[in-house]
Amino acid sequence: MNKSKKVIGADYQQERLMSDDYLAGFTDGEGTFYVGFSYRKDLPLKWQIITEFHVSQNSGGINHSKNPKDKSWILLVKDRKDLEEKVLPFFKRHPLFTSKKEDFKKFCKVLELIKTRKHLTQNGFLEIVNLVLKEESKDHRRYDKSFILSHLI
Repeated sequence: MNKSKKVIGADYQQERLMSDDYLAGFTDGEGTFYVGFSYRKDLPLKWQIITEFHVSQNSGGINHSKNPKDKSWILLVKDRKDLEEKVLPFFKRHPLFTSKKEDFKKFCKVLELIKTRKHLTQNGFLEIVNLVLKEESKDHRRYDKSFILSHLI
């Protein structure tokens, strides 16, 4: 037996199944840097800011959800500490090339405003709303910009 062979653990092997550049490219196509808003009467400004990074893939044959028609696998990161310490540094080292590049910049700015607690002020909150939402949004958001502004305090 050759004792010079290094045994590689399963943890290391799993980490190397996908290259960093592949994950960045995959995110360019299938990822989202999401900033959303949830109406909450119990908060001083009446709004909670939701931040998430997610990337998904239709697996075509593996079912993990309660819906038998859903064949998707999703990587979802909501924890702000993980977003700041893992997700942001990764994409700063492995830049995006599509329109996701601008989404990522906005996402970084929003997380910075939250980290410095500026989102708790009306001006900081408005800065985030203006950064994230267009005047006449056609996306699938629950609340549009005009609704959020009309229901602010």
